[in-house]
Amino acid sequence: MPTKVSKKVAGMIIRSRKTILKDGVMTTSGIGEPSVYHALVVIFLEFFAWGLLTMPVISVLKETFPEHTFLMNGLIMGIKGILSFLSAPLIGALSDVWGRKFFLLVTVFFTCVPIPLMSINHWWFFAMISISGVFAVTFSVVFAYVADVTEENERSLAYGLVSATFAASLVISPALGAYMMNAYGENLVVAVATAIALLDVFIILVAVPESLPEKVRPSSWGAPISWEQADPFAALRKVGKDHTILMLCTTVFLSYLPEAGQYSCIFVYLKLVMDFNEVMVAVFIATIGLLSVGAQMILGVLMKQLGSKHTIMVGLLFEMLQLMWFGFGSQMWMMWAAGVLASVSSITYPAISAFVSMHSDADNQGLVQGMVTGMRGLCNGLGPAMFGVIFYLFHVDLNDDGKHRDESRTTHILDNATAGHADNFPQEPVWAIISQLIPGPPFVFGALLVICALLVAAFIPESGSVANNFRSGSRRQSGLSMEVHYEVERSKRHNGLSPLSPLVDNSALHCAL
Repeated sequence: MPTKVSKKVAGMIIRSRKTILKDGVMTTSGIGEPSVYHALVVIFLEFFAWGLLTMPVISVLKETFPEHTFLMNGLIMGIKGILSFLSAPLIGALSDVWGRKFFLLVTVFFTCVPIPLMSINHWWFFAMISISGVFAVTFSVVFAYVADVTEENERSLAYGLVSATFAASLVISPALGAYMMNAYGENLVVAVATAIALLDVFIILVAVPESLPEKVRPSSWGAPISWEQADPFAALRKVGKDHTILMLCTTVFLSYLPEAGQYSCIFVYLKLVMDFNEVMVAVFIATIGLLSVGAQMILGVLMKQLGSKHTIMVGLLFEMLQLMWFGFGSQMWMMWAAGVLASVSSITYPAISAFVSMHSDADNQGLVQGMVTGMRGLCNGLGPAMFGVIFYLFHVDLNDDGKHRDESRTTHILDNATAGHADNFPQEPVWAIISQLIPGPPFVFGALLVICALLVAAFIPESGSVANNFRSGSRRQSGLSMEVHYEVERSKRHNGLSPLSPLVDNSALHCAL
């Protein structure tokens, strides 16, 4: 009987919400009712603008840091990732109070601020990219926006549309940016990217309506935000309380750390070390993006045939293979083969999310997913920095193009050996031999981490409830509307039982490869 009553109450609230939206009671500006399509436009334009700059950024990076290109790339992207990890929970919590539209505007604006600086000052451009990590959490706000305007049974499809839109923006834009740079110069690409970013900001201001109804927000903008809500490590501290969650998060950390590092440098690596030209890199991005979308489409079939655990292991196996190919490969066709394997490995994290979703109680979904995505956020900062440092330690720097660098290094070694420099001989050949056998040392190290992730994943239990230690007294019904969820979570927060954890997830980022 209590279940039937709660379902009736939930249905009444859902109907009242729809009535409120239709009657225009919700104080907001925009065109039409809030929908998933508003979020899709925002995501597409932002990443289309940055996609145009893929080739120019590689050229500017080499020009600005000719001796330590990969090291600086890793540090820039690492700082950006760490700042995003630290700021995402606070921005998510504030968006629960101040609404989504305001933070869509803030995140898109500050994420795109560095774009025009490419034509003004390269040092300021890269400095602003790092600092912009504080607001580079558009996906978090977009996913919250989508959650506001969809019911739970529609949410997976809606998130898939967001991921597909992101992939579509990267399929088109790098090739277009490379063409414009070769035909008309870098400044035109920067101008077009800046115009598209401004268009995105204008659309948010004018066309995107607020998705969070007034009645589910605190009564005032000055509502207190607890430290636990803003603490990026809050969810991670709960990891060790459940054996299955600990293994899942360990698997995510070991597999996504090299993945994040790879995404931060792979296009730079292909162009500056493997001698891909701009067109080849653009075609590579487009091809792997399309193959990744196809891999996502067959994920459901794999889950049914193999089960969630074995699907995770298949994704990890392909990730390990593609990292090995990138690390040991020295020919262009090897890079293409590795890219195809990378597109298949993109099923790993969605499979982990599905595993968590299927084996968690309804009232533990946000908590457990928050732990997993928090681990990914940490990797987004550590991975690029790790790859940059390993490139630097193994002397993969770009004083000249890759071929000339290797030739000069080999000549120098032979000269030392012929001249009988015994002190230098044991040191120089070691680096030279390693560089010749392993053109991409960070990728090989990442493959070793993924092998460890495979070993951990093998011990994840096939079935059973995840997060048994996090059960609460009441279970949230899957059909409850957004208002019921917010009210329940807010009452828990005010009673000191549980903070409202914002959705911090950039899982769509992996679809580009």
